[in-house]
Amino acid sequence: MKKTTLMLSLLYIVLGCSSISQNKKSQKTANPDDYAKTITSKELKELLFTYASDDFEGRETGEPGQKKAIEFIKDNYVSNKIESPIAKDDYFQEIPKDYFNGKADNASENVIAYIKGSEKPEEVLIISAHLDHIGISGDGQINNGADDDGSGTVAILEIAEAFKAAVKDGFTPKRTIVFLHVTGEEMGLFGSRYYADEDPIFPLKNTITNLNIDMIGRVDKDHEGKENYVYLIGSDRLSKELHAVSDSINKATVNINLDYKFNAENDPNRFYYRSDHYNFAKHNIPVIFYFNGVHDDYHKPSDTPDKINYEFLETRARLVFYTAWELANRDKRVKVD
Repeated sequence: MKKTTLMLSLLYIVLGCSSISQNKKSQKTANPDDYAKTITSKELKELLFTYASDDFEGRETGEPGQKKAIEFIKDNYVSNKIESPIAKDDYFQEIPKDYFNGKADNASENVIAYIKGSEKPEEVLIISAHLDHIGISGDGQINNGADDDGSGTVAILEIAEAFKAAVKDGFTPKRTIVFLHVTGEEMGLFGSRYYADEDPIFPLKNTITNLNIDMIGRVDKDHEGKENYVYLIGSDRLSKELHAVSDSINKATVNINLDYKFNAENDPNRFYYRSDHYNFAKHNIPVIFYFNGVHDDYHKPSDTPDKINYEFLETRARLVFYTAWELANRDKRVKVD
């Protein structure tokens, strides 16, 4: 009896240790560094040299090149098994021709994909960029729009892939993350306005933040020859907490220069009102607009993928990923002032 009791006791100890080991394994926390590393200059370059090629004819809203662009974006989500919130295999939010007030000759589409949150799926973080550009000039030259906003478009594709890699490892974000590629930005922010004003796929009251990426692949004259930087616009306009989170995440991760020059309320450029984040901000949704500033190739055929600083683009895209990771996984959504 004593021998049997001893053996049973030893068995319970072994099983207990095994259970503790399993619990520790299941409680392992994800390291976002592991997934940020999947966002690489090499992959960004490969994507952008296709997306900003002549085949896409400048991606003018409603035109054949823009239709190629949305298929390219969709194919990337399908290949990475990132689903659409609209319907199975339907990633396109249709916008009728008449919504563009005569500025587009055809209907157009936003492209939307998402990763559903594990604990608070009703709360939504939107990462956005515009997929369109200005098309073909009157002299027949193609405006490829590599920086504007091919850089933001491919950055989102890489960010989405990084989050999906975490999901495959068992680390699904607590909140839902929406990857929103909007059309009609160059004509007047039409795609983001349609989403926010006419057909929000997810309720705006549950949208915690919009991180908007519009031109993050180049260097402006004020930063030539200097270390990596990015202009941040709007981060403190609606939520001081969002601004603090953004700043702390940057310091703890990529630690680049955050330039707030264009965030001034009296900024004569009025960039705060000139990209897609504004259509979320006007609904009292906190926003951050990531921007590298204008350059000599802005809205010209010379905005080509060979002029992108891919090392800078990689780091800036990683910053957006780290910020999104924090916002999607923190205990409480950021407060609106």
